[in-house]
Amino acid sequence: MSLKNIMQEYSIKRGYGKNLAENMVQGLRDQFGIEPEESDGHYVVSYGALKRLEVWTGEKGKTLIVDTESRTDVDDETIIDTNRRFRRYLEQATGYNSKERAKKAKKMAE
Repeated sequence: MSLKNIMQEYSIKRGYGKNLAENMVQGLRDQFGIEPEESDGHYVVSYGALKRLEVWTGEKGKTLIVDTESRTDVDDETIIDTNRRFRRYLEQATGYNSKERAKKAKKMAE
């Protein structure tokens, strides 16, 4: 089984930081339909094309850090479903949609 590992940090929309920990965990429940495992403030689920999806808050609770380990041995339908759920999760947790997250990432890279 081939795996791909990626870690990413996402900005949180103003007003979402107050409830980031709660949004982060509830988003996993809502979008993946499973209860995350918790260890030292890190929450982990496994779903579809994601062997491991681990999330935690960044410094001062102003960012969401996401570490994923993907399976590459799954069918296209599973990949599409997992990606859709993952994008909805990020929007629920950060308050930003895909376009807004891309803009923020581009701005941070400059």
